[in-house]
Amino acid sequence: MTTMASGIKAISMGLTALLTLAACELTDPLPPPVVPPERPSALVPPVEPPAPVIRPQPSDASHALSVHYQRVQNDLIARGLLRTDGGGPDTMFTDTVLARNFVRIALFDEYATTPTGLRAQPTISRLRRWEQPVRFTVQYGPTVPDDQRIEDSQNIRNYVSRLERVSGHSMSMDDTDPNFHVLVLNEDDRLGFEDQLRALVPGINETSVRAFLDVPRDTLCLVLAFSVNDSPEYSQAVAMVRGEHPDLMRLACIHEELAQGLGLANDSPRARPSIFNDDEEFGLLTTHDELLLKMLYDDRFETGMAAAEAAPIARVIARELMDTGPS
Repeated sequence: MTTMASGIKAISMGLTALLTLAACELTDPLPPPVVPPERPSALVPPVEPPAPVIRPQPSDASHALSVHYQRVQNDLIARGLLRTDGGGPDTMFTDTVLARNFVRIALFDEYATTPTGLRAQPTISRLRRWEQPVRFTVQYGPTVPDDQRIEDSQNIRNYVSRLERVSGHSMSMDDTDPNFHVLVLNEDDRLGFEDQLRALVPGINETSVRAFLDVPRDTLCLVLAFSVNDSPEYSQAVAMVRGEHPDLMRLACIHEELAQGLGLANDSPRARPSIFNDDEEFGLLTTHDELLLKMLYDDRFETGMAAAEAAPIARVIARELMDTGPS
C-alpha cells in the first residue's frame, strides 16, 4: 500500500507543474502531451489469488457410508434400475392408471405418527400443496467439497425451473427469504445440525427432529413439509440429501424429495413409470410424474379436499391430459 500511494503522489505533482506552466505561456503553442513514465513493476501491487477454502475432512464413518452407497448405486444400475429415461414403450399407462396413482400418491401419507416416532404406513389424508410461491435455497454441510456443491447447485436450479414449468405454480431459487430448504449434508454435518434445524423451523416438534437426526442407513434421503395449525396448505419444507451418495443417487434424491415436498407425499408399488415407488426402477422424474404434478396444481382441486371428493376430479383431469376422450 505504501509503494502504491507514493506512486500516485509523484504523478499528481507532475500534473500540477504542467498546468501552472500552461497558464503562464498562453501565447505560445501548446507543448506536446506528456506521457507519464510507466510505473515500475515493483510499484504495481501483485494480484493475490483468493485463499482456498480449507474444509474439514469427513470422518471415517462418513467415508464408510460413501463406499457403501457407491456399491448400492453400482448394484442398482447393474440390475437395470435407477433409470433416467423417463419411461418408454415398456411402461405405457392409461388415464385410469394415472388417476388411480394420483389418488394413491397425493391423497395418502407415507408415514404415520406414533408415540415412538414415525412409522412407514400409508394413511389416507387430504390434498395438500403450496398456495404461496415456493422459494428454494440449498445449504451444504462444512465437509461437502466445492466441486460437489457446484454440481448440486446447478442440478437443483435446473430442476426447480422444471418443476415450475410442469406444475404451473410459482417456484424459484431465493436465498433471501426461502421457505423450502434443501440440505446436502454428510453424516457428521447432519448429526450436528439440530440447532440449525430448530432455527429453520421454529416450533418444530420432537418427532420431526428425531426423524431428521436418527436416520437409518437404508433411508437414502427425506423431506419434512410443515403447515400452520394442521392446515392442508404447506408453509415450509426441509429436504435432507446425504452428501455421501454418488452423483446419480444424489440427483435421484433431489428429484424425489423436492417433488414429494410439493405435495406428492406417498409412494405406491403400483405406480409405474414413477419415482414414487420404492422399487428404485426410476431414478429421475418421469413423464408420468410430471402429469401427477400438473394434476396436483390444477385449479379444479381445492387444497384440503378429501380423497372421495378429489377422485372424480382426478379422473376427468387424467382423461384430458392423456387425450383419450370420454370412456
